[in-house]
Parts: sequence; structure tokens; C-alpha cells
Amino acid sequence: MKHVIALDVGGTGMKAALVGADGTLLHEARRATGRERGPDAVVESILAFAADLHALGRERYGQPASAAGVAVPGIVDAETGTAVYAANLGWRDVPLRAMLSDRLDGIPVALGHDVRTGGLAEGRIGAGRGADRFLFVPLGTGIAGAIGIAGAIEAGAHGYAGEIGHIVVRPGGPACGCGQHGCLETLASAAAVTRAWATASGDPDADAADCAKAVESGDPRALAVWSEAIGALADGLVTALTLLDPRTLIIGGGLAEAGETLFTPLRAAVKERVTFQRLPNIVPAALGDTAGCLGAGLLAWDLLATEVSA
Repeated sequence: MKHVIALDVGGTGMKAALVGADGTLLHEARRATGRERGPDAVVESILAFAADLHALGRERYGQPASAAGVAVPGIVDAETGTAVYAANLGWRDVPLRAMLSDRLDGIPVALGHDVRTGGLAEGRIGAGRGADRFLFVPLGTGIAGAIGIAGAIEAGAHGYAGEIGHIVVRPGGPACGCGQHGCLETLASAAAVTRAWATASGDPDADAADCAKAVESGDPRALAVWSEAIGALADGLVTALTLLDPRTLIIGGGLAEAGETLFTPLRAAVKERVTFQRLPNIVPAALGDTAGCLGAGLLAWDLLATEVSA
């Protein structure tokens, strides 16, 4: 049975699968990334995981994988197949595509950015299915974005397209790790809500999920924190939709798990801010934490299709 290897590398864990030509997940597995052992050990963990999947596919389906797709965090040069930099994994300029191909008996390998790869899956087979233009925005530790155009993800001239989390929405606001102040992700990410709610509630262990529960119970402190975050998020999203005019706006990540506690006020806040712009459909992501792995599989199949057409 023809299949590909899909691998999604996160800061703490890796999700992998063998994916059939119709998108079926034939086999799924997870392993720790092991970043505490250093960047070289992380790279070896990735190579070993892929090699084990390669062997399993050959044994179980009578032929090796036709290609592999890998999604990694940080800065990625998809053209050269280089994992340029990832703060949470500690690596710099790792020729990951070449290393994986060598370990996997020379099969073609596609390397992608984790958020853009997850966005590819959400847009093509998830919440954005059928939309010719979409924007995928996961609200997690930070805020990123993936711009979908006709079934593909726009990376930009230098690989930085979609970094909506670094739109300044509150000039002079909280310091951001990027060097600016008042970036969207300092105010509206799950991490930002966690910080604000821990301070407002006086509980250092409280997090964004606790804030959402307190909002549902009508706690005025939680309502103030939530309202501040949603206002900042709406400002950032309106900037993005003014520039991009997406048909569908897909919101994912940890904060989206609050469901309508997030989406009802967010839709209202975006609506009240638009003037001439057309409102996109604002929907929750559909694929959860499998999006990156499914997207990596799509990268692999797309790579094979490109090679055939060439």
C-alpha cells in the first residue's frame, strides 16, 4: 500500500503517522522530543523516529514510504530544507531535509513550518475546507498565522508571512520577546490571558482555562481580563482581514477550547470594528493537535505530485 511518513515536531512532543493516499491515518505514534538533552539529541530523535516509521511501513505494507513530510517550529527555509532557528529546541541551521532523506534511503522529504503546516491541513481538510482564501490563527503560548490561498499556504518572500502575533495593537504596551511593545500576542494569547488572570485572581497557578470558567460564572474580574484580551484580538484580526480579505477565519489553539465563551464575543467585537470590510466566517479549528501531523502528510503527498508533474 502506497503511503507517506508524516511527522510533527513540537517543543515537548512529536506526533507521527503513516498516511495513505486518500489521507487515511494508517498508523499513529507519539514520542517525547527530549529537548532537555540538547539540540543534537533532538535532531537524532527526529531521525530515529522517522527511520522506525520507515521500517514499520515496509514491514506492514510491503513497500517503503514514498515520501516524508515534517513540520517543525521556529524559522524554516522550506526551499533549502533547513530548520534555521527554534528557540525552544535550541537548534540553528540544521539541514533537516537532507539528513532525513539520507536516513530514509533517499526518499523525497518536505520540510514545513509547524503553524503553516497545521494551517494547510485546517484549510484543505478541516474547518476551512472549500474556502479559496482563509486565515488560520492559533492562540497558544504565542499567536501565529497561516495565510491560505487556493489550497496552498503563502510563506512570503522570506518565510515570515502570517506573523499576526507581532502586529502592534497597543503601542507602548507590554514588552514582547520580538523587541516591540504592545504586540497582539502579549495581550491575547493563551499565555497572556493566563498571566493576566493569575494577577487578577491572586492565584499564581490559575490559567486561561480557569479564566474562561470564571467568565462563564460571571466573575467581574474574569470578565474584565477576557474583555481586554478579546478587544486586542479583534483589533489584530481586523487589521489582518483588512489586508487579506479572507473568506474564512479559523481560530485554534488552547484559547479556542473555550468555545462560544470566546467565539460569541469575538465575532461581535470584530463585527463592530469593521467598516467597509467584508466579514469572514469566524470558525473554530476542527483538527485539534492532529493538524500539524495531517498537514505534514499533505506536504509529502504534494511533493510527490509535484515530482510527477515535473
